[in-house]
Amino acid sequence: MENFSSRTEERRRYPRIESNLPIQFRNLRKGTELPVGSLTSNISEGGVRFKSNEFFSLACRLIVEVTLPTAHKPVKAISKVAWIRKLPSSDQYELGNQFLEISKEDKTHINNFVNSVLKTNF
Repeated sequence: MENFSSRTEERRRYPRIESNLPIQFRNLRKGTELPVGSLTSNISEGGVRFKSNEFFSLACRLIVEVTLPTAHKPVKAISKVAWIRKLPSSDQYELGNQFLEISKEDKTHINNFVNSVLKTNF
């Protein structure tokens, strides 16, 4: 019998690493809203997970900017909220975001960063 964790890993399209990177985000529909800062929990070429004090509905579009130590400027993407959950004993939420629109250059920066961390850890 196949265990659940191997099925979950197989669903992942891109390698994912635990991370603690600065991220700025804002709701795409609220153009005048100032970005909010947080830290990532993990990142891959396909998306990012981070915490927020604000609840966002599923499929909500966010503009995210992640500061990578290997890139000269933050990588920027339009993402959608794939899942959200309230953190226990906290007023914060954890969000999983899927990148929808990201430049080839920024995608390459994320891929290179993820691969460099994976090589270092093994």
